[in-house]
Amino acid sequence: MKNKSIEQLLGEIEGLKQELFEQKNENLDLEILLETTTEHFTNIEAELHEKNEQMSRYLQQVYCITNAAAAVEAGTFESHTLNEVAQRSDELGRLARVFQRMTEQIKAREEKLKQQVEQLRIEIELNQRLNDENNCMAAKLEVTRELQQMLLPKEQELCQITGLEISGFMEPADEMGGDYYDVLNHKDLIKIGIGDVSGHGLESGVLMLMVQTAVRTLLTSNETDPTKFLNVLNRTIYDNMQRMRSDKNVTLALLDYQQGRLRLSGQHEEMIVVRSGGHLEQIDTIDLGFPLGLEADISAFVDQTEVQLHPGDVVVLYTDGIIEAEDILGRLYGLERLCELVKLNWHRSADEINQTVIDDVKRHIGEQKVYDDITMLVLKQK
Repeated sequence: MKNKSIEQLLGEIEGLKQELFEQKNENLDLEILLETTTEHFTNIEAELHEKNEQMSRYLQQVYCITNAAAAVEAGTFESHTLNEVAQRSDELGRLARVFQRMTEQIKAREEKLKQQVEQLRIEIELNQRLNDENNCMAAKLEVTRELQQMLLPKEQELCQITGLEISGFMEPADEMGGDYYDVLNHKDLIKIGIGDVSGHGLESGVLMLMVQTAVRTLLTSNETDPTKFLNVLNRTIYDNMQRMRSDKNVTLALLDYQQGRLRLSGQHEEMIVVRSGGHLEQIDTIDLGFPLGLEADISAFVDQTEVQLHPGDVVVLYTDGIIEAEDILGRLYGLERLCELVKLNWHRSADEINQTVIDDVKRHIGEQKVYDDITMLVLKQK
């Protein structure tokens, strides 16, 4: 081995030192690069983690809206479940706010619809109840109307009365009033009655039946004094009205016929008398009685008057359903028209006079609904 000089050795040492320095610099650069790369990756990882969390929250909030839609369909949605999503400033937040408003509006409409349905249900139940009550009332009215017709004097009875032609007509209104007329033959005395119960409906019809029964009972009991007859009849009606707590009353005229003599008592419409030849007489009944059922004792108000009938004389009794019948313009048929028609037809039979008047009244009414009973009684002295 060749001995090296000191210069050579120093040169080699210097070369090694240079290599070591260069290696050290390279290692330092690598270390810096590694640190930089590590930091960069750490930042990327943190950013990815943040984005992942954001995406996760976003997806969770998307799921909130999806779940809310399902809850709406199931009817269990609560608006506050979207409050957090609705605070976002992006499209998802806008969607959540729109969804909340939409569901609140739907809920309000559903609530309103429920209220309307409930109101409709109540109205349907009320209508059904009213319909049932109306049907029940209609059935009761029909029974009362049939009783009213059944108790009218039959043609055979009227034909057996000597001295008088008698023709009666009664047509109950749809709402049923309480018109009354009767002709009773008792021991050669003919008791004729005509009256009108105030108001309409079942109560009026029942009161009319009370009057008919009481009149027949008093006549059968041989009560002939007009004052006593009407006062007892009134007391019966009055007591029943008190029991029923009703304010209804009856205008009633009673006529006793015997051998051409007609005795009239009680307060009702004017009695029309057309003498043979056409002379007209109108007999006011205002001072001959008092409405039945208003006072317990009416004896002080009862009076009577007598009319002597001659062959061919005509007497017409009627209720207010005749003279107060209205045409389509609201004009009344009127007493004057009735009197004139009877005067023109006095020479005809009682049936013909009756039919002529009824036909004229119906022509006057026309196709309108009839709101009151139409009742008329025609007497003609043979």
